[in-house]
Amino acid sequence: MAVNTSTLGIFVLVYLLAVFYCGWLAYKRTKDVEDYMLAGRKVNPYILALSYGAAFISTAAIIGFGGVTGTLGLGTLWLVFMNIFVGIFIAFVVFGARTRRIGLNLGAVTFPELIGRRFQSRFIQGYSGALIALFMPLYAGIVLIGGARFMETALSIDYNIAVLILIVIVAAYVITGGLLAVMYTDALQGTLMFVGMSILLVLTYTKLGGVVEAHQALTNLAPLVPESLAAGGHQGWTAMPVFGSPIWWTMVSTIILGVGIGVLAQPQLAVRFMTVDSKKSLNRAVFAGGPFILMMAGVAYIVGGLSNVHFFNTVGMISIDVAKGNLDLIMPEYINSAMPELFVIFFMITLLAAAMSTLSSQFHTMGTAIGHDFYREFLMKGNAGNTVTVTKFGIIVTIIFSVILAYILPISIIARATAIFFGLCAAAFLPMYIGALFWKRMTKEGAIASLVVGTFSSLFWLAFVHIKEAAPLGICKALFGTDTLLTGTWTVVDPILIAFPLATIAAVSVSLMTKQPSKEHLNTCYGKKF
Repeated sequence: MAVNTSTLGIFVLVYLLAVFYCGWLAYKRTKDVEDYMLAGRKVNPYILALSYGAAFISTAAIIGFGGVTGTLGLGTLWLVFMNIFVGIFIAFVVFGARTRRIGLNLGAVTFPELIGRRFQSRFIQGYSGALIALFMPLYAGIVLIGGARFMETALSIDYNIAVLILIVIVAAYVITGGLLAVMYTDALQGTLMFVGMSILLVLTYTKLGGVVEAHQALTNLAPLVPESLAAGGHQGWTAMPVFGSPIWWTMVSTIILGVGIGVLAQPQLAVRFMTVDSKKSLNRAVFAGGPFILMMAGVAYIVGGLSNVHFFNTVGMISIDVAKGNLDLIMPEYINSAMPELFVIFFMITLLAAAMSTLSSQFHTMGTAIGHDFYREFLMKGNAGNTVTVTKFGIIVTIIFSVILAYILPISIIARATAIFFGLCAAAFLPMYIGALFWKRMTKEGAIASLVVGTFSSLFWLAFVHIKEAAPLGICKALFGTDTLLTGTWTVVDPILIAFPLATIAAVSVSLMTKQPSKEHLNTCYGKKF
């Protein structure tokens, strides 16, 4: 169903005016580098919670993981639990307070700088910045895909045009207003997202006859599971896959653990802990962030699964068949065929908000990684002065790369690419980040070992063992004449289960063999009461 473009135009215009007003307010209040990088360290807890949640839950979750649930079933709801318990409670209460305090003590304005200064290493800061600049465009590219696919379906416009529309809008306020603009607009967009997903849940259950009736109907569709999925362990959309089956490993290791744990080491999220003025503000943010994630991710996954009932009732097909094998089209097809036209228009605004909030955070993080962490601190040894101009140039460069990836990445890529990036961050950054916050004995050498081992073991597993990436890349095939170096269950075990333990072992063992940081430096990091 193509929506009425004049009605949509009015909605979009009002939305964009509100977004640009928020961006303008932030621009007027951005006076120096700390404002541009960290929003002045005085962000309201409500804005922090919505900004964090809106940056975390994007079109990747709504479109990508909604499509995965429509195909593999409601087992993905365990990821919602991880998103709330790990991504909100553990992140804010356990990680957030120390991140804020150490970042303030060390004068850090980015995530790589926080780690680099804790371990007194420009290499760590520069390497981390380069890693973000090289691999975060993959994540940004799939967020672009999610928003553009819905616009393509709803407006019947060319996918490539939809990508350009999205990117031009986001670039306009991120480049000018910095993190303050990102967080102000995130708060507006997060509110829209919450309302849109709430309405979607109510309309879906109403359309399918109620909560109990809808889920019973989904359970009854188990005999329709395609043979290829049943052979992989699929037992129906309301049951977990067979324990130890390929689909079970994909759901548990890649989706639930890969994304659920990887959130703790997302640079664009961790930096937000340094934008508030107190631990109390972080604790208050939990009460807004938890319900937000529950509604955003939970609704997307539930509706994705229940889309099978709608399509079976209306066209006698399950969701993956309606989408012609493209998981990323399941949610757009469902919303455009099942929802009233006025809601389709509003939901497009919701998805625009989801895409723009995450993209703005990603572009700001990538820009600061290039301009501040890699250029100023690593290449110029801290002697480059004000690097806001270089940061803005970095944002432009990463935008271009993200758009290119959005054009060339294959179908059904959104959820998989999200898991790849989250898993890579967990392997490369998380052991080092945990050590920086909680273990005074961790040394610079241990941190470097962890960073390097985590990065390359994760990339090696992706290229040579994990079948989902190794086979399409073809590197292993070209070098060794086989799709993967290992066979059997190993080929469906996500890299995070291999790379994260290896990086942790490297961090601990090398730290214990090297000289610990001076007491004076530790006092500077943590305060004299440490």
